[in-house]
Amino acid sequence: MNFDLSDDQKMLAKTVADFGKKESTVERFRKLRDADGLGFEKATWKKMGELGWLAIPFPEEVGGLGGSFVDAGIVLEQLGKTLVPEPYLSSVVLGGHALWLGGSPAQHEKLLAPMMEGDTILALAFAERNVRFDPRCCATTARREGDAWVISGQKAFVLDGHAADHLVVAAMSDQGMQLFVVDAAACERKTVRLMDGHRAAHVTLRDVSVGEDRRLTARPAVEVLERVLDFGAAGAVAEGLGVAFAMLWTTVEYLKTREQFDVKIGTFQALQHRTVDMFVEVELLKSIHTESVVRASEEGPERTRAISAAKLQLAQGGQLVSRQAIQLHGGVGVTDEHDIGLWFKRMHTLVTICGDESAHVARYAATMDAS
Repeated sequence: MNFDLSDDQKMLAKTVADFGKKESTVERFRKLRDADGLGFEKATWKKMGELGWLAIPFPEEVGGLGGSFVDAGIVLEQLGKTLVPEPYLSSVVLGGHALWLGGSPAQHEKLLAPMMEGDTILALAFAERNVRFDPRCCATTARREGDAWVISGQKAFVLDGHAADHLVVAAMSDQGMQLFVVDAAACERKTVRLMDGHRAAHVTLRDVSVGEDRRLTARPAVEVLERVLDFGAAGAVAEGLGVAFAMLWTTVEYLKTREQFDVKIGTFQALQHRTVDMFVEVELLKSIHTESVVRASEEGPERTRAISAAKLQLAQGGQLVSRQAIQLHGGVGVTDEHDIGLWFKRMHTLVTICGDESAHVARYAATMDAS
């Protein structure tokens, strides 16, 4: 099988990479992180929509560009290199894919199309307190009242939920789990800052009423959630690959310039061995990331195993790269003024998004037992 990028994919990667270098450097992320706003800029989100990046993974019949999740992975990898803060992972990969997989054509036109154009932001509200990475566990309830559904409950750590226009909310009804698209303004939202400087929200729904036209019924809700969380896990690995690449080459350049005892420390063999270890882990992550984004759109246990294996490599290899980068930079590596610390924090956050190491090891083992 040929895993080389097509000419169009190479052009996409270069376009996104150039955008990061010229318009969204790590310093931009630092400034937005420290400001009192959303943590990103809606004007930049709109520009991403105009460039077509938000519509890439969706089929043409719903207004997308008819690309694949591999293309979305290319975008995420390049965004990760300069820590572009706009909510691509939360809005396109999580909220957008939930609406695409579970929604009707009318819902696609009304709710998904504006997001692809950069006019709105979607977020997936599924996680709850005291529940770790199990989409089937849900205490939020939805009950019928006439022609409407009334939703009550709390959702925790909704990625970019503080800025979302619409939330895709998971709730339990007497018919089983359901997914609803809820106007975020109808909910109580408390903004929380994650360790990497990004923002999320704790969301409370107090008898929020939505019409039947806001219920996603194209597929069973649990099936949609499981598929979307796999897309999210693969997307986190893609962004993590970009972070790992950035940390590796920033460290290599640092070793070429930093002097100790009037000698470039990059000439020390022990440090060269450590950077080789970093390179090997990045290449392993790149290989398994490729399989995960290719299989993300497939059905069956091979998809599950590939994505869980990729998430495990991100947890082990990705964090090894981040720890080595910090150590090889020495004291400056742990300061907030140096970019390496920001990549370090983002890596550790990506490891937990849509399932941490222990969750994916258990899931991988379960698929092997089933087979």
